[in-house]
Amino acid sequence: MSIDATLWHLHFPRHGDAYAGCEWIDVLAQGVPAHVGTPTPGYGYESGDPYESFLPAPLRIEDGASEDDLRAVVFVSSTTMKGTARSGQEYESPLLLLTGAEYAATPFQVLHDRLCTRLRGTRPQLVLQLFGSDLTTMLVFDDGSTRIAALDSPSTTMPSSSSVEGKSTDGTDHD
Repeated sequence: MSIDATLWHLHFPRHGDAYAGCEWIDVLAQGVPAHVGTPTPGYGYESGDPYESFLPAPLRIEDGASEDDLRAVVFVSSTTMKGTARSGQEYESPLLLLTGAEYAATPFQVLHDRLCTRLRGTRPQLVLQLFGSDLTTMLVFDDGSTRIAALDSPSTTMPSSSSVEGKSTDGTDHD
C-alpha cells in the first residue's frame, strides 16, 4: 500500500528550460495525507512515525489539521524510483519536497520555476532562442554560452517569420 497519491501529472522541460525542440519529462506531484504518521490516537501510529526520516513533521489531526490536509507533497519525475534501503515508501532523489501548507501557499508559477531550477541543475539558464532559416536554432544562456540545435519540423517548431536584430531569417531588412 502506498502512503501517497498523485495530485497532478504535467510535462516539464527535461533540462529546466522550454524552447522549440526541447525534450519533455513527466513530473508528478505526490500528496501525502495528513493522517500518515500522525501522533493523533486512533490512526495506528501511536508507537511512532515510520516516515519521519524522509517526510516533514507529522500533523496532529485535532490541532486544526483535518484528514483532508496534506502532510507533504513530493515532486518526482515519472522515472524516479520509489523504495530505498531506509523505506519502501521513500522516493530516490525527489525533485522537491514541500509541507502541505507550503504547497497550498505557493503560487503555481513559483512552483514551476522551482521545479525547472531543479531540473536544470548546475546548467546555465536559457534566456533566448534564435531561429535560423536552415531549420537550426541558437540557444543563448545566461552565462553567455550558446548552443546550435536542429529543429525537428518547420511546421511545428519554427515560426513562419522570425526576426533577429532587424533582419528576417531570409536576410531582408525590416524598418
